Amino acid sequence: MNIREYEIVLASASPRRRELLEQAGFHFDVIPSKGKEIIKETEPDRIVMQLSEDKAEEVAGAVKESGRGDAVVIGADTVVVNGGKILGKPSDRQEAFNMISGLRNGCHYVYTGVTIIYKDKRRCFAEKTRVRVCAMSDSEIWEYIDTGECMDKAGAYGIQGRFAEYVTGIDGDYNNVVGLPVARLISELKDLLKD
Repeated sequence: MNIREYEIVLASASPRRRELLEQAGFHFDVIPSKGKEIIKETEPDRIVMQLSEDKAEEVAGAVKESGRGDAVVIGADTVVVNGGKILGKPSDRQEAFNMISGLRNGCHYVYTGVTIIYKDKRRCFAEKTRVRVCAMSDSEIWEYIDTGECMDKAGAYGIQGRFAEYVTGIDGDYNNVVGLPVARLISELKDLLKD
């Protein structure tokens, strides 16, 4: 069976993840998890896998209770790691400025964890991408913050938006930085659903 013929539920409210799944030709429902994010791990790859699993499990339980036990549930979580420090979404403009100040003229890593749940099967994995950012002046950072696109994104930036002008290169999956490593997701889905 074609993996795009399965009923799919995305356990995320992220518009970027929705766009990436749509671009890949999937039809799906969106049921965001409502639970509070509680980090129980310490390493970035383990953190994003744990958080993606928490989201997927919560939504898979609700989907099963609604009588849709054959749905494939996909949960995801993304963090930015700079100098060993995990950067989530900024709480205000000053925190966004502090985050971007720390990213300028250097390299950092973006981790996305993905969990797929289908009936009694499950897959959990993490992807890591290295991102290089050019030197930015304080005024350029504030101009970027004024666009408003940074406030709902890990690390206070979106590579697919205006911040692209400051990204000098990446090593790894571009879509992973956006929020969903699509190629790896499709590979894992094919493997999980092949039986």
